[in-house]
Amino acid sequence: MKIPFIHHKHSEESIHISEDHIPEHIAIIMDGNGRWAQKRGMPRVAGHKEGMSTVVNIVKAAVKYKVKVLTLYTFSTENWKRPKTEVDTILKLPKQFLHIYLPDLMANNVRIGTIGDIEHLPAHSREAVQYAVNRTRDNNGLQLNFALNYGGRQEILNAMKELFADINDAKLSLDDVDEQTFSGYLYTTGLPDPDLLIRTGGEKRLSNYLPWQFAYTEFWFTDVLWPDFSEKEFIQALEEYGQRKRRFGGL
Repeated sequence: MKIPFIHHKHSEESIHISEDHIPEHIAIIMDGNGRWAQKRGMPRVAGHKEGMSTVVNIVKAAVKYKVKVLTLYTFSTENWKRPKTEVDTILKLPKQFLHIYLPDLMANNVRIGTIGDIEHLPAHSREAVQYAVNRTRDNNGLQLNFALNYGGRQEILNAMKELFADINDAKLSLDDVDEQTFSGYLYTTGLPDPDLLIRTGGEKRLSNYLPWQFAYTEFWFTDVLWPDFSEKEFIQALEEYGQRKRRFGGL
């Protein structure tokens, strides 16, 4: 498979990426929704709603380019600090998004999952997501994960507590604990660590997103705000990833 190429302004050379250079797992921090709306004189919540169409476009692009896992930072544990009206709107989006796009996701053989503490989300958000998880359970294409009420430090703390509980109950020996064992207590158990992180909106930080899993992840940042992020920028991220040498500490 060859990805369609793009001519770059600063180079006449066209870059092709072979299928073996496609990241298996891509994580995205979808930043810039509020700023996108404010630039247009609209309330911040309008940007979050606009961002839904970007989500489905990028999901389709990930399917097109044979990405196996796509994990989207949808709502963090820190987002509860935002104004209540904005929080309420964001937490209604999963139901709205899935009501509109679930048939499209089914048609693209997408399987939906979640990471994070979804038990403390409003019932309407939790029920909508659980319905989508059950509805897509038998699909075997792209694994689409929504990180909802997710915080990386809290994930690690929860994993440690569960691990220590199993040690105290003699289900596990401390001598048997290694990185692989610990990873089995995280929300992402069974998934490969992300190969590529994409963050939109111009910020260059992780914002408490998958700190354990990002140990060897390649980072790609763009100033493009999430509602304006398109397949073009997605391909640019894939192109740059394909040119990087991942040594994992070796030579």
